[in-house]
Amino acid sequence: MDKALLEPVVSKILDEMRLRPIPLGVSNRHLHLSQQDYQQLFPQQPLVEKKALLQPGQYAAEQTVTLVGPKGQLEKVRILGPLRRRSQVEISRSDARVLGIAAPLRMSGELEGTPGIRLVSPFAELVLTNGAIVAQRHIHMSPLDALIYRVQHGDRIQVAVQGGGRRLVFDDVAIRVSPQMRLEMHIDTDEANAAGADDPHAYATLVPRS
Repeated sequence: MDKALLEPVVSKILDEMRLRPIPLGVSNRHLHLSQQDYQQLFPQQPLVEKKALLQPGQYAAEQTVTLVGPKGQLEKVRILGPLRRRSQVEISRSDARVLGIAAPLRMSGELEGTPGIRLVSPFAELVLTNGAIVAQRHIHMSPLDALIYRVQHGDRIQVAVQGGGRRLVFDDVAIRVSPQMRLEMHIDTDEANAAGADDPHAYATLVPRS
């Protein structure tokens, strides 16, 4: 087919693919642990997978801990695997108020200047000197997805979430591009409640740039 005739066809296909819904992943409070911290809390025990997550190789583990802050605590907070280089606790704003800590809004891994917290397992206790954050809402996608949606790694965009009869537009949604990632938007429980994302048919779409 002539290139001049093919280009409008390809453009139309990409425009239609750009409208496809983005799956929603609601991140309940959870934590990632380093090998050293995990072994201190669960000595001589392997991290056991309970449920696979959408992102390849990631899973919710059987093991849980209690988060203890200056004002309160949260029980049965699940560990996500696999183990990481650094420990990190991801909570919502509501969770932070219950615990009595000022957890800042951060991207995963940006832990400098973040508050610490006490972790309690059935076997031991551990005090993290930092690592408690409220996770920045973001979208994971492959390089092909990024090409389709016309975005790049590190972009900040607007995304509309629709569910339960509501439509809510989120600003400042970070784009995370990796060949190992599948298309999925991550929001925390506070954001999900505001958007009605507990509806099983809830989905997200990119808001076109002006």
